Amino acid sequence: MTEVIDVSKIFGEDVFNESTMRKRLPKEVFKKLKETMNTGSELDGTIAESVATAMKDWAIEKGATHYTHWFQPMTGITAEKHDSFIAPTGDGTVIMEFSGKELIKGETDASSFPSGGIRATFEARGYTAWDPTSFVFVKDSTLYIPTAFCSYTGEALDKKTPLLRSMDALSEQALRILRLFGNTTSKRVIPTVGAEQEYFLIDKTVYEKRKDLLYTGRTLFGAPAPKGQQMEDHYFGVIKQRVSDFMKDLDMALWRLGVPSKTKHNEGAPAQHEMAPIFASANIAADQNQLAMEMMQKIAKKHDMVCLLHEKPFKGVNGSGKHDNWALSTDDGQNLLKPGRSPSENAQFLTFLAAVVKAVDDYAELLRLSVATAGNDHRLGAHEAPPAIISIFLGDELDEVVKAIIDGRTVVKKSAYFDLGIISLPKFKKDNTDRNRTSPFAFTGNKFEFRSVGSTHNVATPNIILNTIVAESFRVFADQLEKATPENFDDMLHNLLVDTFKKHGRVIFNGNGYGEEWVKEATEIRGLPNLVSTVDALPHFEDEKAIELFTRHKVFTEREIHARMEILLENYYKTINIEAQTAVEMVKRDYTPAVMSYQKTLCDIIASKQVVGIDIGVEKEIAVRLCALTTSMTSKTKELCALLDDAKDITGVLEIARFYHDKVFAKMNEIRADVDELETMVASEYWPVPNYGEILFSVK
Repeated sequence: MTEVIDVSKIFGEDVFNESTMRKRLPKEVFKKLKETMNTGSELDGTIAESVATAMKDWAIEKGATHYTHWFQPMTGITAEKHDSFIAPTGDGTVIMEFSGKELIKGETDASSFPSGGIRATFEARGYTAWDPTSFVFVKDSTLYIPTAFCSYTGEALDKKTPLLRSMDALSEQALRILRLFGNTTSKRVIPTVGAEQEYFLIDKTVYEKRKDLLYTGRTLFGAPAPKGQQMEDHYFGVIKQRVSDFMKDLDMALWRLGVPSKTKHNEGAPAQHEMAPIFASANIAADQNQLAMEMMQKIAKKHDMVCLLHEKPFKGVNGSGKHDNWALSTDDGQNLLKPGRSPSENAQFLTFLAAVVKAVDDYAELLRLSVATAGNDHRLGAHEAPPAIISIFLGDELDEVVKAIIDGRTVVKKSAYFDLGIISLPKFKKDNTDRNRTSPFAFTGNKFEFRSVGSTHNVATPNIILNTIVAESFRVFADQLEKATPENFDDMLHNLLVDTFKKHGRVIFNGNGYGEEWVKEATEIRGLPNLVSTVDALPHFEDEKAIELFTRHKVFTEREIHARMEILLENYYKTINIEAQTAVEMVKRDYTPAVMSYQKTLCDIIASKQVVGIDIGVEKEIAVRLCALTTSMTSKTKELCALLDDAKDITGVLEIARFYHDKVFAKMNEIRADVDELETMVASEYWPVPNYGEILFSVK
């Protein structure tokens, strides 16, 4: 008999959420804490002890024995140090204590976290500060407290701190725009995010036989399987029972942690799947996505599977992304990217739309670098993900509206719903979403979908950039429109929209982003940047206009910018270094011995046939090709080792990163070509690792 589960009762049961707070906190304490959560203001210190005691009692009832300040350092993953609630009493017993001070602030050794040189050795201490806008929760007998993480000198060492800063900057500037349209009630504008998560599930036994998957998360070698995704039969197909059981357990775990997992389905490649949540504020969405990735990997192991989150685990089949659905909402429930029905609502929407278009065009380099990693370089532009060129898809109806504004005409009537004036919009009864999937940044009805984000990314990074560049557009617009009088406001707004769409309309593109024609048009005619690799993109973090942007809105200091670029570049070349070292080991210890064993068998067959005078043409042809490929593979591997030695003498993180991209990574690809051809020739019983077919179809 199937167990009946009341999801409404289990959802958020392990979260100290608003409902639990209301029940456990004194009325006045709850009111003050709720105000902090809604406004992002500083926590009233007088209520900290009361909140901490209630949290501790609740957590202990849930089986917790420890607490941890849960933070997101620049490693790209989360970090935690666990402390127990116990406090000795002096008579050999203990009591359970948790103070307001311990709730609000923690201290940890920051010496081993990447800081980009932002702290000296004697400043190794780091501090964690509770983020009351994100709910605490219990997991694995520990009370988890979401926190920001900063250095001894107060500079951000994490991803949460600048995300919160960017949200404040966006809200401040967006409210200026809303006030111009007569909104006097909204107190905060909140960027909301829904982060779709793609991933692969493979059997644990095949995973453990692949050093490249173990060490790097992707296959460095592998010939295509006879069947991949050619038949397009996996996408939205029937979910295998083993996968379905995993998805059910994943949903239950996430729901208990308050993560609103909504959608699950098979993705385009064999063994590839997707989970999509309901929207939350950008800050909470980032926390929840980190939890989702952790739980995916943990629960997969319980089902004797491994969850791969790398952007491109397998060459020749779809990689995995994390579509970042981004919208703007007021604290009183208005979606600012919803077109509306009246001309005044339409005008407000068009203002916000124009600001986004301007932001994406002005700071395309920053958006590109926000998704730049060694893993995502394999995916972008690989015919299952957007190209590296940043452009915006608006859809036919909105595109026509923008053109009408530029031309000063009424939108051509297409149906009963689309008879428009210059600042009047359709009701969008038609499906206005992007179906060709080639746009990096697409308007999808009442939100934008940033599709370039990689599957391993912490979504904080792209949303920091997105929030900040849009805040800048709002600032520029507000500075102009606040000079208007009631009599000339409409004219000033119209002129602003016309000028903005004329100047920045070059970034709007509704066509096929995969075509070579688009690359030529984008770069040669429109003048859009095409930053193909991470090493092309990251240096733009230190552009003068980028530094001016981030410091103006107090999202990053100049020192924090330099530190982060150094960390990102180090992460890039260290990733490739690990891959190169793994490739060398696999060639020397796995592939070369396997090929030589097969060659010996082949040569024994040739020798025995020669004794009795049997034709050896076929065997000889195979043997000659095997020898040539083996010689080439080993020779190139020696060259790769020499390059790795040369890299040790290079100074400067950018110079090292470029060397790894131009030399090391290129040589790895040459070796792969030899190995992959050898795989197609060597008898399967000699091949030392599972092939693509065995991996991709390992989950029955």
